[in-house]
Amino acid sequence: MSESSWYQISHTENLQTPALAIYPNRVRQNIDLLISKIDHVSRLRPHIKTCKAIEPVLMMLSAGIRKFKCATIAEAEMLGMAKVPDVLLAYQPVGANVERFLNLMQKFPETSFSCLADNQFSAEKLNEAARQSSTQIKVYVDLNVGMDRTGIDPKHAAAFYGFCAIKEALIPVGLHAYDGHIHEPDVEIRRKEWHTVFMQVKTVSAEIMEKGFDKPKIIAGGTPTFPFYAEETDVECSPGTFVYWDDGYQSHFAEQPFLPAALVVCRVISLPDETKICLDLGHKSISAENGLQQRVRFLNAPELKLISQSEEHLVAEAGENHRYQIGDVLYGLPYHICPTVALHQFGVTIENHEITGSWETLARNRKITL
Repeated sequence: MSESSWYQISHTENLQTPALAIYPNRVRQNIDLLISKIDHVSRLRPHIKTCKAIEPVLMMLSAGIRKFKCATIAEAEMLGMAKVPDVLLAYQPVGANVERFLNLMQKFPETSFSCLADNQFSAEKLNEAARQSSTQIKVYVDLNVGMDRTGIDPKHAAAFYGFCAIKEALIPVGLHAYDGHIHEPDVEIRRKEWHTVFMQVKTVSAEIMEKGFDKPKIIAGGTPTFPFYAEETDVECSPGTFVYWDDGYQSHFAEQPFLPAALVVCRVISLPDETKICLDLGHKSISAENGLQQRVRFLNAPELKLISQSEEHLVAEAGENHRYQIGDVLYGLPYHICPTVALHQFGVTIENHEITGSWETLARNRKITL
């Protein structure tokens, strides 16, 4: 097969569709490319929200990456199972999740866990729970740098850092800034928007040091701003999508040449009229938070125009005298891979065009054991 057909699977007769197909060799190339884009591997802290599987985490560990970031207790537990040395739960534990987080720390003592905090009420709750457990929790102060989702106003961040520092069971160690609102395709415009954000972070860092604290660690950015943070020698970078990549990022961030490494494979299941085909790819199998034309692009059927989608069906206009028949296999590149992966219990691995095994999407579960 030619390089252009890298994704094709030789024997699909026993492949149940819709399926998530993962290409480990491409995953490995993406990891290597990520490492090549930064001065030292110790500054990488990948977010595992995209893969949610232990196998790519082990691949990253083998490549020298020792720090990771996650968003759920289940993801953090999976990282503990993989014996990751350093894990940031990039989320603020609230309610019953405070106890779960403490149980996580107890279950995996060889892993150094930390979490986010952005307000005094939550910090008090974390402190009290940790104190009662005779332990301490490392916290990163979460900054709202423009996404307006979580985080404290940077103007109040240094004072809050000091508030955490006087708590018996809290250890403030740094700052966290996620600038997911920055996704301008034009790289120079994106760089200018990033610079405005990073100046806020640097200002907070300076204010903290003026209060007599050690220089705080900084964990910042996602994939769109990764190239800029990679140039800053004192920032840990947290891209996530790079591991599998997707059509959205491939079309918007051309300066980052990661490879698509995960696809959704589906079949033609019906021919409702002379020009339409129906596929077994409903929005239970691929992320549907974007408009219909921004959900999937078929690598071996780029001319298809999507018409409608429901839970288990995707209808497309194929045109008159089209060639499609019942049972034909289509390979779709998701526009947004992260939530797509979470819809699949496992992904089949494809190497040299053959199905070689499967990777369980373990952390798609809200709970593993804790």
